[in-house]
Amino acid sequence: MAELTWLAIPLMAGLGASIWAWYVSRPHPKDVWTDVERHDRIRAAFGRIVSERG
Repeated sequence: MAELTWLAIPLMAGLGASIWAWYVSRPHPKDVWTDVERHDRIRAAFGRIVSERG
């Protein structure tokens, strides 16, 4: 049984590497301006929170 456990370790590593490779190779959206606008809104919201506390 211990031998089968040692076989599970490389199999799980291979499965994890396969899932990671699949995720990385997927086309990701390239809508940079939406991301920038979202970042600006979050930064402004955090700025309001900090200024209310200070």
